[in-house]
Amino acid sequence: VGLSSGPGQPVKQVKISELFAFDAMGRLAVDEAKAGDIVTFAGVQDFTIGDTIVDPDDPKPLEPIEVEQPTMSITMGVNKSPFAGRSGAKYLTGRNIRDRLAKELEVNVAMKVEDTDDGDTVLVSGRGLLHLTVLIETMRREGFELMIGCPKVIEQEIEGARCEPFELVDVELPEEYSGSVISMLGERNGNMLEMGSVSPEGIVSLQYEVPSRAMAGVKTKLMSATRGLAVMTTTFAGYKPWAGDFDKRDRGNLLSHEKGTATGHGLKNAQERGSLFAAPGDEVYENQIVGIHQRAGDLKVNVCRQKQLTNMRSAGADEKTNLSPPTPITLEEAVEYIEDSEFVEVTPAAIRMGKVGKK
Repeated sequence: VGLSSGPGQPVKQVKISELFAFDAMGRLAVDEAKAGDIVTFAGVQDFTIGDTIVDPDDPKPLEPIEVEQPTMSITMGVNKSPFAGRSGAKYLTGRNIRDRLAKELEVNVAMKVEDTDDGDTVLVSGRGLLHLTVLIETMRREGFELMIGCPKVIEQEIEGARCEPFELVDVELPEEYSGSVISMLGERNGNMLEMGSVSPEGIVSLQYEVPSRAMAGVKTKLMSATRGLAVMTTTFAGYKPWAGDFDKRDRGNLLSHEKGTATGHGLKNAQERGSLFAAPGDEVYENQIVGIHQRAGDLKVNVCRQKQLTNMRSAGADEKTNLSPPTPITLEEAVEYIEDSEFVEVTPAAIRMGKVGKK
């Protein structure tokens, strides 16, 4: 048979070694297939999305399908934190990571993998943060241990202008919460395209055009602002002129002062400075992000501090430790949260965040 990448393109002679049709939940080997059949075949090298198998004597290839280009990139590499290799992960080395990503590229056509100056780190590009975090979570469950860097959008220069990817954001939410959502998207350089009228159920629809880099962390804040009653969908809106800078975070981090085990006494003092991710008994290391500071700027806290004991003891004399429950953090939330010079440590057992080179 012939293989062509589109109308007007050359036809290459190829040989199909096996042809299968779908039979219930399995596959059935067949000798021929007719128009409309869904089949799988083997034996053709360098076959990509959009190619057409044609008659060599009368080629009529279809218009090729265009795969959307990546809009966001993230670094993935060997875990170099103080707790590296302690979680029982099966795959730790750079070679393990590269082999797994090479396998992913065979089926994930919208993803790209590039080398970096660091031999233990690769740059992975995808269609958005969700596209990338689904891969990271899959690898974590397979037994990989990774260090993830801050996500960045892929810029382009179009007609001499600096451009960045934008998302078309549709939000449906109760009208009473619309003010806070409009303010949040406005602060992130979002441009309102449409605001629908209030429905009889009190629901209003908003449509925004927002820079892709500004969408990091929006879902979590949106759900908090609307008590989980909002529905948000996003679609790629193309590349548009750079929308300018904005403040991603208005508060700093609480960083662990030393390596050790978090104690109730140490966390009680730390929680007065902000909200915590760590719980009593958690193993922490120096410069690990253990919470969110209530003010701008990072602050080191000693969450491993032990309570000093004295010889004078009596029943009920100890001060009760009233700790607020720690804020659980998911992989997606962690990757959205970090900024430059911060990283996410991903292991089968835990997800941690840390600061690079913090003194």
